[in-house]
Amino acid sequence: MKEMRGAIDLFCGVGGLSLGFEQAGIPIVASFDNWERALDIYNANFAHKAVKLDLSDVPTAVVELKKYPANMIIGGPPCQDFSHAGKRTEKERAELTKCFAEIVAVLKPSIFVMENVDRIIKSNAWEAAKKILKSGGYGLTEKILDASYCGCPQIRKRFFCVGLLDKADNVLWPYIEKNISDKQMSVRDYFGKSIDTIYYYRHPRNYCRRAIYSIDEASPTIRGVNRPIPKGYPGHPNDPVNVTEGVRPLTTLERSQIQTFPKKFIWEGSKTDIEQMIGNAVPVNLAKFVAKAIIDYCQIEEANNE
Repeated sequence: MKEMRGAIDLFCGVGGLSLGFEQAGIPIVASFDNWERALDIYNANFAHKAVKLDLSDVPTAVVELKKYPANMIIGGPPCQDFSHAGKRTEKERAELTKCFAEIVAVLKPSIFVMENVDRIIKSNAWEAAKKILKSGGYGLTEKILDASYCGCPQIRKRFFCVGLLDKADNVLWPYIEKNISDKQMSVRDYFGKSIDTIYYYRHPRNYCRRAIYSIDEASPTIRGVNRPIPKGYPGHPNDPVNVTEGVRPLTTLERSQIQTFPKKFIWEGSKTDIEQMIGNAVPVNLAKFVAKAIIDYCQIEEANNE
């Protein structure tokens, strides 16, 4: 396809977006981040190498990115300042959303994709970034997608904005909407017989929330912590069973697979760092879902222009 020369992944992390786009058929020609521990994992899993780059320095970043023959930019600026898990205040990392927009507006790729937590849609940082992108000539499709309806066994709501240069707003939405499932994917749907427990423990933010889940439902959002069952866990009325009935926490590998990373994906570093990186990652299948919608759009556009 003429529109698919390749993509550059900014704020690539461990590569959830990159892997999903590659699996859909969009090559990644370069990737960048400023988090060395994530870059180590990225570079252990991809044929191309991700490079450390301070993307808050927009002029320097633009010079570097111009070296690569890509007409798509994808990326997920750090989201902790917008996250439900944080204090919900906008700090300096929120400015990286604006930096992403500035880079896109200067380089003017045919397509860009930005993902983040759902709360970003109400942030000042996104409003500022959106103005930059609209001024740059992009038609925007902005949607919050629940990963459990998009090929992932996890309830995880993520905001996606796909920008198409010199196109109208929301033209990509029909291509996304047509593939959204009418039912959530359960953990059992995804793992089949390869998981050896029916119930598992996921540590709650507080004990007003349930902590025991069944593999016959979609997993709650995978977070950056994975704690053992505390001796004093009081139980919750909505827990399907008591903690004494063969319940265990998910393993690090199982958590990565719920994020739809392949079993063979290499995770390196301390357990604390790995758990955090898994919790921060974009689900691979969710990225693949969005990439396929873009490919469908480009194929139809190409056919209509012939």
